[in-house]
Amino acid sequence: MINHTSMKKHTEPGAQAGNCDALRVEVRNALGLLTGKWKLEILFLLGQRLYRFGELRRAIPGITQHMLTVTLRELERDGLVNRTIYPEVPPRVEYKIKSKARRLTPVFDAILKWAGHGA
Repeated sequence: MINHTSMKKHTEPGAQAGNCDALRVEVRNALGLLTGKWKLEILFLLGQRLYRFGELRRAIPGITQHMLTVTLRELERDGLVNRTIYPEVPPRVEYKIKSKARRLTPVFDAILKWAGHGA
């Protein structure tokens, strides 16, 4: 997460450009975790409630089973989603959002407000 208050203010020439470069790298890294056609939609849905794999697939028109699997694995690897497998026949797999990703809630609220759907 970017913490603008922790960035030291420098008066030397070129220091501001260095801070800008550091912020740019942080933004690039953060966006790398979230970019992709389906990631934000999946995170938005998981922010509402826990989902089973099949429920997620039905909730996202146009996503293939393969792409949902790949995207969920990436989100899990990046610490944004938790996957729980229950030893049943057939196996039940549930996904829920982790606290790191839950901090995106204000971003989704702002997007909905911007789109005219929020308070």
